[in-house]
Amino acid sequence: MQSIASASRIDFAKLQQSRGYDVLMRFPWLFWSAFAVFGQMVALARYMREGDPAVSYPVWALNVAARTATITFLLLLASAVILRARPTARARGLEPRISAFIGTFLVSAIPLCPRHEFSLAAEMASVALITAGSGAAVFTLLRLGSSFSMMAEARQLVTSGPYRLVRHPLYLAEELAIIGVFIQFISVEAALLLSLQIGFQLRRMHHEEALLADTFPEYTIYRDMTPRLIPRLY
Repeated sequence: MQSIASASRIDFAKLQQSRGYDVLMRFPWLFWSAFAVFGQMVALARYMREGDPAVSYPVWALNVAARTATITFLLLLASAVILRARPTARARGLEPRISAFIGTFLVSAIPLCPRHEFSLAAEMASVALITAGSGAAVFTLLRLGSSFSMMAEARQLVTSGPYRLVRHPLYLAEELAIIGVFIQFISVEAALLLSLQIGFQLRRMHHEEALLADTFPEYTIYRDMTPRLIPRLY
């Protein structure tokens, strides 16, 4: 039985290194990105058709900017998945993949929580965070390019641009946008979902850093000199 299990692990490891596996793993991201882009474009068209800029132009303009930035990010995400290089190394085991999957998609459950009325200041803060986070994510993804991955995979070590400031600028940008969404659905349930999502994202970062340290010898120096998420703090 042990020999069969060992052989299965070896076969799965070989499968992961194959071109077919790499191509197959791109499809879930592409389908999700296409679905999300369609939903955001429909929502943007409805908002521009039904929204009244005269009521509160700053909020209206921020909402349009936030949705546009989100659509741009999702389109770049799909492009990065299509054009990205094959990984040179992958984290082993199921737990890194589960953490990456939950850390990515758990946020989709927050809008299922009840939405409450909130002040104009809170609405502006929410939309501003979504706009800033999505815009920063677009900028970071452009720099990351073909090195992007959802799972803990190593392609090319990127340490320039926003990566000079923190080790995970894309996660930081995404989290800003997520907190903006959270403000619109703030509740005990939404707070629990957000806390779980952040926990899985931190676990995801741990797996990525361990893999990059094993793959790129220079990563250890970069990691020791660069904060994880918040410059000068963490």
